[in-house]
Amino acid sequence: MQSSQSNYNRMNQPFSGFSKLSKEDKINWIAKEYFSTPNEAKALLKQYWNSDAKIQKLHDEFIENTITNFYIPLGVAPNFLINGKYSTIPMAIEESSVVAAAAKAAKFWSTRGGFTATVMNTEKIGQVHFTYKGDVSKLELFFAKAKATFFDDTASITANMQKRGGGILNIELRDKTNLIPNYFQLHVTFETKDSMGANFINSCLEQFANTLKREAHNYQSFSEEEKNIQVIMSILSNYVPNCIVRAEVSCPIADLQEKHITNPQDFAERFVQAIQIAEVEPYRAVTHNKGIMNGIDAVIIATGNDFRAVEAGIHAYASRSGQYSSLSHAKIENGIFTFWLEVPLALGTVGGLTSLHPLVKLSLEMLEKPSAKELMQYVAVAGLAQNFGALRSLTTSGIQEGHMKMHLNNILNQLEATDEERIQVRKHFKEHVVSHSGVVNFVENLRK
Repeated sequence: MQSSQSNYNRMNQPFSGFSKLSKEDKINWIAKEYFSTPNEAKALLKQYWNSDAKIQKLHDEFIENTITNFYIPLGVAPNFLINGKYSTIPMAIEESSVVAAAAKAAKFWSTRGGFTATVMNTEKIGQVHFTYKGDVSKLELFFAKAKATFFDDTASITANMQKRGGGILNIELRDKTNLIPNYFQLHVTFETKDSMGANFINSCLEQFANTLKREAHNYQSFSEEEKNIQVIMSILSNYVPNCIVRAEVSCPIADLQEKHITNPQDFAERFVQAIQIAEVEPYRAVTHNKGIMNGIDAVIIATGNDFRAVEAGIHAYASRSGQYSSLSHAKIENGIFTFWLEVPLALGTVGGLTSLHPLVKLSLEMLEKPSAKELMQYVAVAGLAQNFGALRSLTTSGIQEGHMKMHLNNILNQLEATDEERIQVRKHFKEHVVSHSGVVNFVENLRK
């Protein structure tokens, strides 16, 4: 299937009304405009539709301008012993070796006490950003007098959340004029229980903005200029440094011994040094943390949460000292090896895709319908397990040996290898290092 440059060049002005076309017409237009073999393009798009019309309609309505489904494999990593209880963790990801590494780490630690996970806080944040030109002390006095009104004006929004034990925790006035002239914030903290709470938080913030403008306009002590508060925007923050979960493993150094760890003391010391490098070297820290996110994102996607929001918040947290650094840490103390991470995770197990996507519901049921706090623990543990698996490989046999063996299937699929060729390739590369060029050459020789 080849893209048609000549067709593309014909489209020299915006397409008006594309969103109003039927799904079939959208596909026909795309196939005609961008592909030299339109029927082949249309057939491929339709091949990935769900055969159940009801499920397909559900997927079509998740986003806009839907033309097909883009599949990502859903796998599982069993044998996770977390806080004394075994679990199997669902992981949706397209990258080879991630699920295998997590499962291997889970099995390793299941015989060494397992993982412990603790939710340290669940506070979420939203802000109303505004400008005010006038006496700051008058603004502070105004806010102190109006603060109760902000709570009163959102009572109808927060009623259901309060019944579940959540709601607005606090509202602060923050002076940011040292950063931008006349810039202030209402900095608001929330508890949203098992809901991620984005819609709830944003609804509260927009009401705060209306209340702020109304109350300022009616405040007699303000001059006319001071009454003219300009709200720039009202929006939740995905940086949640007080919504933290900790995951940890530890055991006597001698217990680290296994087939690939013949010298536990040397392994533990190299492991700690690898972590220390990621703590001080940003170039290493980025790749180190990407490995952690392999585990975290996979569980977040499988459970219908927003991995983009989590990624942004976690990477901001990794930079909180002013330099990007490792999310995980390790130490050796009194003969005990300890490895842990702390990450901010704003997650939900009710609302959004959690109640709509059939596979999300299945994943949550696999996890025995966890609360948001429990899901935070599963996600953090998956990240720690993935990181342990990567560092164990890096400090022993190297990362490529295991990764390329897992990647072998992808190479064989690219080459459209037959069943007989696959058997011979796997037999050969049991004794040889896997590389893309090596596999290509071997298959080409077989075909000669």
